[in-house]
Amino acid sequence: MKKVRNPYVGHEGYGCLGCDPSHPFGLRLSFTFDEVEKILYAEWTPHKGFQGYTDVVHGGIQATLLDEIGGWAVNTILGTGGVTSQLQIRYKKPAHISDGPLKLKAWLVSSEKRLANIQTQLFNAKDELCAEAQVQYFVFPPEVAKQKLNFPGAEEFFEK
Repeated sequence: MKKVRNPYVGHEGYGCLGCDPSHPFGLRLSFTFDEVEKILYAEWTPHKGFQGYTDVVHGGIQATLLDEIGGWAVNTILGTGGVTSQLQIRYKKPAHISDGPLKLKAWLVSSEKRLANIQTQLFNAKDELCAEAQVQYFVFPPEVAKQKLNFPGAEEFFEK
């Protein structure tokens, strides 16, 4: 497992709700990458500020978590940037805040021309699948991603 660097930190205008470690009410996700399996992982501890029903993580927050790890899979696995084209989510069971940290997982299912399909999953602390999403991203060539998305380059996501 390899820790993924957040190369966006310190860049002017950066303030991602999903991954900015200093965002005042963000998710502050960080990631690790299994180079052998080509799977991206994250862990996130919810609190009541992210609640929908009592003690349940809001469904929109769950969707945001799955979309965010999917976007980082595009960065780390495909080595470029992209934007969400479609997100098809299935909620399997409630993700309870009181259960503790949630675990996220993402991997590339397919990539054809400018579209990448990423499978994402969200598990509770008991390793029960709570939600999953197939996320499709419109992927830019790296040079275009640098211009349009401030993509820093694939090499910037891992320690040298």
